[in-house]
Amino acid sequence: MNETAVSLLKLPRSSFGETSRRDAWWVKPLAVLIGLSAFIVYSTWAAFQGEHYHFGNYLSPFYSPELWGESHHAWLGGPRPAWWPGWLLFSPALLILWAPAGFRLTCYYYRGAYYKAFWADPPSCAVGEPRSGYRGERSFPLIFQNVHRYFLYLALAFLVVLSIDAWNALWFEDGLGGEAFGIGVGTLVLTANVILLGGYTLGCHSFRHLIGGRLTRISSRPLQYKCYTGCSALNRRHQLWAWMSLFWVGFTDVYVRLCSMGVWTDWRIL
Repeated sequence: MNETAVSLLKLPRSSFGETSRRDAWWVKPLAVLIGLSAFIVYSTWAAFQGEHYHFGNYLSPFYSPELWGESHHAWLGGPRPAWWPGWLLFSPALLILWAPAGFRLTCYYYRGAYYKAFWADPPSCAVGEPRSGYRGERSFPLIFQNVHRYFLYLALAFLVVLSIDAWNALWFEDGLGGEAFGIGVGTLVLTANVILLGGYTLGCHSFRHLIGGRLTRISSRPLQYKCYTGCSALNRRHQLWAWMSLFWVGFTDVYVRLCSMGVWTDWRIL
């Protein structure tokens, strides 16, 4: 192929935002920008509060597992670890939030979403972007996105912990020094949180590969094939699970926080 032919294959570079599209292409990246920004601001604020994160048998998912803390949910005692500097602000959330945050930050869906919304890389399909080169995810710093598969293992462990929290939300003080089975609105909120996070995590591309994506012929393993099929079904709605679980985990913290502050009443259903 001669140089003239090669030059004919080159497409003209578009300036930032230039496009021939006539639809409202900017709506989706703008919605992602607003949604993720709101969650980041709220979750950061909530993580640094260090209070109003538990109410009776309810524990906010932003603080679970509570390794050190002032509530009875703390695994290792409280109010803070002995090695934590006395001059430094302490919140139980600061010890654990990096794990679920890292899982979402490196998620395949969220990468595409916030690349467009925050970096305009590109703003949308067939829309000009503000850069001329693309280094990909094999170079610094985006090469660190490849740790997603390892954050998956932590996310699975967190699902177990949050499931235990949902179970604990079924047991209320009976006024006689013991516990009695019951269901409050908060019980349903914490249970729904586990279900939505489970749908998001178990539909993850890395989990799908872990279940059976690395096999040449998965149909020869009936049980594994069933699991792979279920995971694939969740994966087809991965974007929906991602946003529903993000909203609900934030709402769960809001619910526990407002109940703890006395703003909301946790109605007992059973």
